[in-house]
Amino acid sequence: MSATTYRFIIADDHPLFRGALRQTLETQFPDAAIEEAGALEDVTNRLEQDGDVDLILLDLSMPGMRGFSGLMYLRAQYAGVPVVVVSANEDPQAIRRAVEFGASGFIPKSHGIEVIREAISEVMSGNMWTPPDVDLAADDGSGDLVQRLSTLTPQQVRVLMMLSEGLLNKQIAYELSVSEATVKAHVSAILQKLGVESRTQAVIAASKIEAGQWQLGGEATEAASAQ
Repeated sequence: MSATTYRFIIADDHPLFRGALRQTLETQFPDAAIEEAGALEDVTNRLEQDGDVDLILLDLSMPGMRGFSGLMYLRAQYAGVPVVVVSANEDPQAIRRAVEFGASGFIPKSHGIEVIREAISEVMSGNMWTPPDVDLAADDGSGDLVQRLSTLTPQQVRVLMMLSEGLLNKQIAYELSVSEATVKAHVSAILQKLGVESRTQAVIAASKIEAGQWQLGGEATEAASAQ
């Protein structure tokens, strides 16, 4: 494959950092098509228009993202598109979690340009890249829950994201342009897959593995359980 066929999406809500990543990619792949997105919705809109993308460089903290839910959704909906997380979060647990949810790599933003180039080259060669000092095999006891979350369909991931925001069934139905009965079916499937009994337990279960990135306030918890 020649470099002229490469298409990249840089997904980050900081224009300066997007610009730095663009310059890095342009140096490595001068003829590649490089697109920028400042929110998860922008990424999904581009993929819906044309899913032929070679790599997405994804920030975990931008509009539309709730912890790893955006990564989960992209990997479920567009399984053939590689995603590399580029994040300011350097917690080894967050790095392991991103890989478990299907990321092809994890690049801390604090790393220099040369390391970022090396990481992108590794991923574009079909390999995975994470910081060498991170033990991906370490077990923090949440592997079963991560596996269960990974079985959710793209629509179920979206419903779980909305549950975490405190939306009621009728509100989720409106947002997704489906019936309330469809939403209830999705919620039931989510509860079954996660092995929990209530909406609140589902949200809490998801929040436990978000390394502090998917926070839930008391009002949202009350709304999530109200039906």
